[in-house]
Amino acid sequence: MIKVLHFTFCVLLLLLGCPTSLRAQKVGLVLSGGGAKGLAHIGVLKQLEANGIPIDYIIGTSMGAVVGAMYSAGYSPREIEQIVLSPQFQYWVSGKQLQDKTFNYLTAEPDPSALRLGVAIDSALRARVVPNLVNDINLNLALARLLAPAGATCGYNFDKLFVPYRCLAAEIFTRTQVVQKGGNLADAVRNSMAVPLAFRPIRNPDGRYLFDGGIYNNFPTDVMRREFQPDIIIGVNVGDVAFEKYPFKKDDELLTNALVFLGANVADTTSVGRNGIFIQPNLEGIGATDFDRARTLIGRGDTATQRKLALIRQRIGRRVDTLELQRRRLAFQQAAPTPRFVQVRVQGLRADQNGYAERFFRRSGSTYNLDDLEEGYYRLAADDYFRNIYPRIRYDAAQQGYVFSVDAQQNNNVAAEVGFALSTRPIDNLYFGIEFKYLRSLLYSVGANVSLGRFYNGAQGNFRINVPGRVPFFVQPQITYNQWDYQNTGGLLGRDVLNTQVRQQDTKVGGQIGISPRYRARVALDLGAFYNVDNYSNTAEINSTDVLARTSFKGGTAAVRFARNSLNRKQYAVAGRRYVVSLRGVTGTEAYTPGTTSLLQTEASRHHDWLQLRAAYERYVPLRGEKQAWGYFGELVASSQGRFLNYRSSLTSAPVFTPLVDSRTLFLDHYRAPRYVAVGLRYNQPIFGNFEWRSEIYTHVNFNPFEDVDQLAELRRGFSRPYLTGSTGLIFTTPVGPLAVHATYYDDPHHRFAVYGHLGYILFRSRSLE
Repeated sequence: MIKVLHFTFCVLLLLLGCPTSLRAQKVGLVLSGGGAKGLAHIGVLKQLEANGIPIDYIIGTSMGAVVGAMYSAGYSPREIEQIVLSPQFQYWVSGKQLQDKTFNYLTAEPDPSALRLGVAIDSALRARVVPNLVNDINLNLALARLLAPAGATCGYNFDKLFVPYRCLAAEIFTRTQVVQKGGNLADAVRNSMAVPLAFRPIRNPDGRYLFDGGIYNNFPTDVMRREFQPDIIIGVNVGDVAFEKYPFKKDDELLTNALVFLGANVADTTSVGRNGIFIQPNLEGIGATDFDRARTLIGRGDTATQRKLALIRQRIGRRVDTLELQRRRLAFQQAAPTPRFVQVRVQGLRADQNGYAERFFRRSGSTYNLDDLEEGYYRLAADDYFRNIYPRIRYDAAQQGYVFSVDAQQNNNVAAEVGFALSTRPIDNLYFGIEFKYLRSLLYSVGANVSLGRFYNGAQGNFRINVPGRVPFFVQPQITYNQWDYQNTGGLLGRDVLNTQVRQQDTKVGGQIGISPRYRARVALDLGAFYNVDNYSNTAEINSTDVLARTSFKGGTAAVRFARNSLNRKQYAVAGRRYVVSLRGVTGTEAYTPGTTSLLQTEASRHHDWLQLRAAYERYVPLRGEKQAWGYFGELVASSQGRFLNYRSSLTSAPVFTPLVDSRTLFLDHYRAPRYVAVGLRYNQPIFGNFEWRSEIYTHVNFNPFEDVDQLAELRRGFSRPYLTGSTGLIFTTPVGPLAVHATYYDDPHHRFAVYGHLGYILFRSRSLE
């Protein structure tokens, strides 16, 4: 017995006297914040794991908190790399809409607005302007889905994650740092990355708003020591370090980085301790928002770690068997409860308002599936009234399933829109719009907008009721007025250019009933009474004393329209697709009043009934790593519309083919017909920065077109010859819309070649029968 005690005592002395590298060391990994530069942490993890270096604890801040949480949640470095290299990741961090996760439930035809300003007005009529931060709708749901299984497995105790974990946030109102040790893992990560003026902070269950932990401690080695007392710290810094001396003669660097230095704590390179390892990847030339350089950033982290491997091996003697690590990781992942969703809960609004939002989530039997939850979430996100929504996924042991909860806040119940278009041709325009929303058990909205210009004037007012449910639908009464003046073309800048002598105006009173059955899809029943008036000259030559002929057409119309639109831009798209199919019925009476240029000098009227089928399709296919894009276009119009009382009124009432941006501003005879088919190709090539070169070419053929026979419309049998249309030019994307210059060709004797430029969106409302 004495010999055994003596042996044990000797072993203890030997172990206590051995250097740290020979003992079962505990290794803590500290990952700093740095925006996109934090993706370099993935390369560090890849090298450490590949070389069997143990990671016993992780503490992260900001982007370091994101990568650290993924690893602690049981994702391998390779899996994390695949996630950040996926196309979806760019949508998460940029706030751009996912092309396949947006509903056209609320949107109609695109308008020319360039700026939308939202204002929230409460019951006491107090207003607040909602800041325009990065849209976090995609990011929040992605974090909730990715981290929910690990949170359930560890019982919301971060010490029981695959790797014990902490992340830092900042309480700016009390000026203290917050070390997050438990709770919803996605919440903790989201708190830590709430960079001021970029990502909005979330409202936590306790009511607090926390910000990016890097404000007070971007390299939390001190927290690592205090929380876990590791033997060795590996510190990876991708943020800023203090200059050794004032950086004279570095004006650009000073001005560019001043806000970063003010807004984030800089790293102390010696804080890893005497036996620690400090890794600083070379990230020169890479900014905090360069998420599109993810592969490069991962490589920089990998390289920086390889250069420190000899020191790491020297100071850390313990090794982890890679196969055993994978076995433990798989066991942790498989311990997560089955993804069974038993409840949806919306909170943060009034009880009836919460109930409205909950009705967007469809139940499959007694439970919800993740696709239905995602669909309901994006249906709410489609309305900027609910833009401040935040999802949580938490396991409820009592119900043996997950609860999907949404924290919702009123965001914009008043929104104003402004847009403008300046052009080298006299079609300049101003656009103003305003909308007010009111939510109780249903969502009501009232909106109005107006367009002002010499060529086009228009106004629209609408009232809308949104009804949630398994298939949400809306009812929208509206009144629309349009006026196109192809004669009075003096623009806002004082130009005076003579054009075809046609003035068109229409008024429509009616409404729509519509649903959005799938992402990006919209089905609407359109009903209305219309009154269209066209004034025109029957001859090419006109004197100032001439009186224009007048045709009015009034009646009723009904249409069923199916549309799907995933185009990435409302003008000059380069990705996505759009298709529209509509069937319209028209009944009405034409009334003709002759003018001084008319051969038919007696008033007359005629009744018309017709059906019209219209279908259009366009799609863009990326080439060479999405640097170039081909676009395909097709359109078909088949109508039983007959002749009006003269040739010119037959054209003014016929459908119009408008392939180019400025086509709607030209009255071209061969581009107006009740029956035509058209195809086209588009090619887009980025040049540098926001500059693009775009070329388009189209051909269309009219069937049984109208012919002018002594000012009367005659139907020519068969097909017309093919007509060619094309353009090529440069486009520069600006915050207020596209700046474009084109050389155009139209197959028309009065308007063949032209050079055309504009700034802003050249968009007009459809006519009452389109």
